[in-house]
Amino acid sequence: MSFNDKTVLITGANSGIGKEIALMFGKEHANVLVNYIVNEQDADDVVQAIKEMGGNAKKVFGDVTKLENCKTLVEEGITTFGAIDILINNSGITRDNLIMRMKEEDFDQVIDVNLKGTWNMSKAITRHFMKQRVGRIINISSVVGIIGNAGQSNYAASKAGIIGLTKSLAKELGKRNVTVNAVAPGFIQTKMTKELPEEVKKDYYKQIPLGRFGTTKDIANACLFLAGNQASYITGQVLSVNGGMI
Repeated sequence: MSFNDKTVLITGANSGIGKEIALMFGKEHANVLVNYIVNEQDADDVVQAIKEMGGNAKKVFGDVTKLENCKTLVEEGITTFGAIDILINNSGITRDNLIMRMKEEDFDQVIDVNLKGTWNMSKAITRHFMKQRVGRIINISSVVGIIGNAGQSNYAASKAGIIGLTKSLAKELGKRNVTVNAVAPGFIQTKMTKELPEEVKKDYYKQIPLGRFGTTKDIANACLFLAGNQASYITGQVLSVNGGMI
């Protein structure tokens, strides 16, 4: 699999799953646009790591909750590398709590970043993909978007929404050779999951037939596959990467 001369834009690419996706595409010699909104130094580190592997990368600041920011991100990427071939909507946050304790702003923020941000970026890049008559959109959903989870009504709703958005966009854009798919990670070892209570981790562990938590590389590999030529006839699908949890 080679991504020479291909450009990938990854939102939230300065840490966690987004960082691993960026590094893996960089290793495959893609041009990588590393989006961030906080922790600029982390974005610099990702760009430097890609360049040290012989790849090409650039950091791009942008808030995915603002449509105009998303349009600017796309324009900057096209100006820098001539075109964008792959969009990976990875930006996501959590604000966990039981619904009776959850603040309205915690619900709104999660929906704005996770779901509206995915819609904003997809809208911002659609005209470009349709004009060049090819493109790949890969949305990062979650296992909880499929099965739900207590204390995560906001997060589960946002990730379930991403699945519906994915299937709808696949029907809209397919005639222009633009595929739209989602990856639904299970319990993945990241900074976000590291902060969970030990009893919660043990409960998750018991539900995984493969007997291990997933890694960021497991998710990056799935994205690499869906972005490649091998997946050119796959669209509107949800690829669950969860070790058999569901």
